[in-house]
Order: sequence, then structure tokens, then C-alpha cells
Amino acid sequence: MNLNTQNLQSIINFIWTVADDVLINKFLENQYQDVILPMTVLRRLDLALEPTKEKVLKTHNEFKGKIDNISGLLTSEVHGSGLAFYNTSQFTMKKLLADPKNIDTNFTDYLNGFSENVQDIISKFKFRNQLKTFEETGITFSLIEKFCNPKVELSPEKISPMAMGYMFEDLIRRFNEKTNAAAGRHFTPREIIELMTHLVYLPVKEKIQKGTFLVYDPCGGSGAMLTQSKHFATDPEGEIKSTATFHLYGQENTGEMYATCKSDMLLKGEDPDKIKFGSTLSEYGFDPDLKFNFMLTNPPHGTSWKQDIENLNVGAGKKVEIKDKRFNLKIKNFKGELEETCLTSRSNDGQLMFLLHMLSKMKDPKDGGSRIASVQNGSALFTGDAGSSESGIRQYILENDLLECIIQLPNDMFYNTGITTYIWLLTNVKEARRKGKVQLINASSEGFYKNMRKPLGDKRVELGTQDILKIQELYFAFEENEYSMIFENEDFGFYQIAVHQPERDENGKIIEDLKGNPKSDSDLKDYEKVPMKESIAEYFKREVLPFAPDAWYDKEKMKMGYEISFTKYFYKHEPLRDLSDIENDIMQLEKETDGLLNEIVS
Repeated sequence: MNLNTQNLQSIINFIWTVADDVLINKFLENQYQDVILPMTVLRRLDLALEPTKEKVLKTHNEFKGKIDNISGLLTSEVHGSGLAFYNTSQFTMKKLLADPKNIDTNFTDYLNGFSENVQDIISKFKFRNQLKTFEETGITFSLIEKFCNPKVELSPEKISPMAMGYMFEDLIRRFNEKTNAAAGRHFTPREIIELMTHLVYLPVKEKIQKGTFLVYDPCGGSGAMLTQSKHFATDPEGEIKSTATFHLYGQENTGEMYATCKSDMLLKGEDPDKIKFGSTLSEYGFDPDLKFNFMLTNPPHGTSWKQDIENLNVGAGKKVEIKDKRFNLKIKNFKGELEETCLTSRSNDGQLMFLLHMLSKMKDPKDGGSRIASVQNGSALFTGDAGSSESGIRQYILENDLLECIIQLPNDMFYNTGITTYIWLLTNVKEARRKGKVQLINASSEGFYKNMRKPLGDKRVELGTQDILKIQELYFAFEENEYSMIFENEDFGFYQIAVHQPERDENGKIIEDLKGNPKSDSDLKDYEKVPMKESIAEYFKREVLPFAPDAWYDKEKMKMGYEISFTKYFYKHEPLRDLSDIENDIMQLEKETDGLLNEIVS
């Protein structure tokens, strides 16, 4: 369904009033979301089960005690809900309101009536921790009454998983602003998911018409990335119209987002057991040998992964190299020799480690290979000097010819931040014309987006249908123009050399070491980045020696680095304004202010 921003915002605004009307003085402000978020999900599940409630109760009472050993999915079918979950309590949320005197006891009975897969959702929200406070403060009736208000229309038919994602993002943003907390993650806007799915699926459109395909998001969030991508591939009225089977896999380490994701998988008829809880980096939840055809994700940016990296380390009391094969990889040194290297990004930003993780889950090219789309911020392009893990990760990706394209998106695209973001496209089955090459697309300027009529948080611009098509056309054309540039993998590589100059005494004479070689002056030591395609000797002769004739570099201590600079490649020089033009503007301003400017200056 299309997201109606105005209607969705009215629902969000109404839910927000629950905190001010019901929870105030009963819970601390930083506890509001522990009530509001699970109640929102539970009401959504409740509405989905309402139409079959009587049938479920009838079949449950008829078969009670006879079906305890039947699997969860079969049990839900026996109970007659028609969904992968059910509730055998006699209550719905609306029916709870008919008995205000016993509402606390009945509400507990209602929660206990849910199937095991929903019990997991309730547990991850830690919702039962709040029930005692509900009873002690007497707010249970008012809370349920609020969520049963017709203004809170949360049924799956009315609110899509994508809309639920927006709703949770807005609510979490408000809670964080109220308590001065940082969001720590960014919900992926609908149109960015649309662009990502197009670029992942359309190049292999003919190859996915039939068969079985596995789709994976290691940072599952609310699950919108997974469900929207499947919808794009299988929509009978869409561009691909695939009749293939798509299995959705995801992992999420935030309790409320995991619970939301799992609840929507239940509502969509997907297998909820394919959604795992825990940190993908240190607690990967699936079989290590499981590989995926398609992977789409938006990893948290600027979030600390210190604990995850420490959990990966092996040894007692001291840090040693990680033994996880996802992050121990072979890259070349400056001599061209392959060396096994432990590649872990700095602990405050794990987005490149998520890329490595996904690369380790690619299917072998002989089995069809894999395609990946990942949202990254600017630090993934250039953070880390030569020899650092970040640079090493980029080196591994480029040396193995896995990077297909990077697209710079407009600023102010995301709900909780205005940072510059990029979509990375990776694959191990490049088409012939793209082998050994990387395409950069600059879609950040006007003409690629439209301003929103009403901002959603920090999100002020969006990609319209034509904007998405325009970016797609640049990608598929694979040609150089104002917005698209094509490079060879080595164009992003460089050798970092340390430039030394001799230390001199008071008379200017060069000081030598015991071997008769000039001693390096530490104050004059500098570094140069030599493009990988250039001769180091020729570069040194041209760029260094004319300015420091006595300089030298150590040929045995060079480092290799890789970085991708959109600013350098797409930079447009804007000449400074002529002084006469500035003077004319000032004089015109003086006239318009009736001499006020002159009076102030005087």
C-alpha cells in the first residue's frame, strides 16, 4: 500500500498522547517506549486475529489437550486463525474493557493466550515487567481503551510493514528527544528500499522467474527491507512478476525492533523462525554454511561495536587476532604477496564489518552467485589510513572485483539524520562489461529528488518514481557523463610512502648514523600517497625531489591503501565572485535600507 503520510502522522500523534494522558507520573519518561511500543504491536496482532476469534475459541475448546505436541504452524492451522499465530484466551482487547474490575487479571490471561511465537515477541519487549506498575497505578483500563480507539487503526490491511517502520521510527525519535538520548540507528525510507531492490533484482530479472531464492538482511530492523524486496520481485502487477519462492532471513539485536519484525513476518505468513535475535557480528544466528542469493541492509552508522569485537576475540585477558573466518582474509602487501589479515573496523563504526559478513555469505558463482545492496555513510569510503582495517576491507573488496557501483544519495533523506549516504552494490557475478571496473553515480544534486510537503523528522526530501528511474537509467547505461563515472579497481589504490629528510647540525651539515647513512629528521618526516598505477620512483622524482633534493623513502616499509573520494571525482569549481559585483550588492542593500547600514557601520 502507498504510505499516506498525513493519516499515518495522525495515528502517531494520537498514540503519542497515550504517554501524556496515561503514563505521565506513573512511569519515568525514559520508560514510556517500554509500554507504547509493545502495546502498538499487540494491538496490531489483536486486530489481525479479531475476525477469526470465535472460530479459534471453538476449535481450541474442542481439541484442547489433544494437540499439545503438534508443531506451532500446524497448531495455528488447527486453531483456525489462518495465520502463523493465535490467541486461545477468551478475550480480545475490546472484550477486556467489558470487565473493568478484573481487567488486570484478564489482561494477563489474554497475554498468556498467545502462541509461543508471540510469547517470544512479548518477552523481547520485556512487556510483562510493566504489568505490576499497570495494576499498582490503576492505568490498565485507560491504556487499553486508548489503543482500542478507532483513531488507532493498526490492522495489517490499513498499515503496511513499511508504514509501521515509519511509525516506530517517529515514536522512538520522540522518546529519544524527550530524554536527550541518541537514536543510534536510522530507518530506511521506502523509496531508498525501492531503489535498492530495483538495482539488486532487475539485472537478473530473467534468472529469477522460477526456483527458490534466499533473501537476507543482517540488520533486520522492522523487516521492511525484506518484505518490500520480496513484494517487488513477486508482485503480479510489477516489473518482474516472478513466480519463484523467496525465503526471508533476518537478524536484529534490538529487542523492540526484533519483536516488530517478527510480528510482521507472522502477519505476512512468513516463517518467523527465520528471524533471529542477537548481534550479527558476534552472535550470528544461522548455520555458518548457509548462503544467500540476495542481501539488502542498512547497518547502524556510528554505533559502538566494541563489545561485539571483544566477543569475537579469542584468548584470556588480552586481545588476539579474531579466528572468525568472516574477518580473517587474504589481501596483498606492497610486494604483491598475499597475507592473511584480521580485518575489523574501529569499534565505533561497524558498517564495513557488516559488508565483510555479507560477502562471506555469498553463494558460489557456479551456483548463481549473489547480489548485495547496502546503505553506508561517507566514512566507509575513506576512513582509515593505508594499512588500517578499513582500508584493508576496501582493498579486499576491490582486489576481488566485488564492487559494482556506489550511488551518492541526496542529503536529508533519512528520518533521524541529514548525513550524506551511499548505496553500495556488490556482486561476485559481474557482467562482462563491468569486470575490473566500478561505477560511481552522483545522485545528490537537484533533479534527483523532490522536497517533501511536510518533513518527517529530519527527512525533508524524497525520491519520486521518476527520480528512481533516472538513477536506474544511469546504472544500466554504464556510461560516463556529468553524473556517472567509471573507474578501474586500481584507480582507488595508492602506496603510502614515508618521505625522510636528513637531520642537520647547527652548521647545516648532514648528521650520519653509525653506518654512514643520513639520519632522518623526525620533524621533517612526511607521507605521500602515490597512485597505484604510477611508478613510485617517477612520482618521487617529479613531486618530491624538486622541493627536497636530499629526501628519500624506505622501499621496504611502504603501505597499500584504498579510498574512494566522491568529492574529488565530482568536484565542480565555482569561481569567486568579482569584487565589483559584491560592491554593487552592498550598495543596493544600502539603498533598500534607507542608509541604515551606513549608520550602523558609522
